[in-house]
Amino acid sequence: MNNKTLQVLDLGYVRLVDVMGSDLSVVNAARASFAKESDTLTDKDHKLIRFLAGSVPPHTAPFRHAFISFEVKAPLMVARQWWKHVVGSDHTMDAWNEASRRYVTMLEEFYVPVFRNATADKKQGSDGIHEHSDAWRVRLESMQKAGLQMYEVAIADGIAPELARGFLPSDFQYVTWRWAASLQSVAHFLTLRLDAHAQWEIQRYAEAVYEVAAELFPVSIKALGVRNE
Repeated sequence: MNNKTLQVLDLGYVRLVDVMGSDLSVVNAARASFAKESDTLTDKDHKLIRFLAGSVPPHTAPFRHAFISFEVKAPLMVARQWWKHVVGSDHTMDAWNEASRRYVTMLEEFYVPVFRNATADKKQGSDGIHEHSDAWRVRLESMQKAGLQMYEVAIADGIAPELARGFLPSDFQYVTWRWAASLQSVAHFLTLRLDAHAQWEIQRYAEAVYEVAAELFPVSIKALGVRNE
């Protein structure tokens, strides 16, 4: 399954880079206290995983003995929401490495969304397609094109890339990074970002992460309550 790639939005993707462990890794981590180890996953092991995840408080340490590494290409606004799960993580050992425009000049690509209405309370989320969405898309593309042209002129004039990038419209600019996280961290990310209150764009990425994680760790993902399965 390594290198499985799922397309997201117009130009983005989630790609599986690497995986360490399986549902059996969770079981064996839990049984380490008794110096026991299993070779195959049994119904008894399924029950143990459900116990670990469902106890109050849950026994989460065994879920940190399995890891998944992803490569993600997404608009910057999605990346910065995602980053919160790393800097604020209490699940330990998350890693994040992002391509830097200080060092490399990359193909500049931008997300052009279908513009949505603000919700009635104006606090969170969106509500349906705005009646002038097409007009706003044209305005956005015009701004993105102008910023890109100015960036290219600055680069051609010898301006350092780390400064020239300031001309690029940021929030909808695509960036690429690698995220490695424990199974517990992945489940926590999914629980929050699959929720209907999460921003629409990051929900799409969470669905891709879920598809990969559920295939690799079907028992654990279900036991940890992702999507209330």
